[in-house]
Amino acid sequence: MITQSDKNYSSLTHLSGFAGWFFPLGNIIAPLILWTAKKNESDYINEHGKSAINFQLSILVYCFLVALLIIPITILTLGIGLVAFLLAIIPAILLKIILIINASIKATHGETYHYPFSIEFIK
Repeated sequence: MITQSDKNYSSLTHLSGFAGWFFPLGNIIAPLILWTAKKNESDYINEHGKSAINFQLSILVYCFLVALLIIPITILTLGIGLVAFLLAIIPAILLKIILIINASIKATHGETYHYPFSIEFIK
């Protein structure tokens, strides 16, 4: 049975992904700490924790790959790649915010949630 405490904790685990805006790698470290603290107490918390961490790790991988593509383009085109990057980063940030909030709401309502574009690092 899923308790209200499990729902709230799972929601907080998703929202902890915003910690990366306050300290480096906080978007991975905060959900990881929350998940490991209670993953054995509830299957619901375990599933949401894995989902939150997998999403944050996926975002890290995608950002790294984009940086690998943008740096050479920027060097070769004298800044055009940087402009393209800046135009792409704003929608990506908005999408990340929307997905985290959506996952948090689903967790609060007792629903499972799997982020789109998420690589399953932790199974």
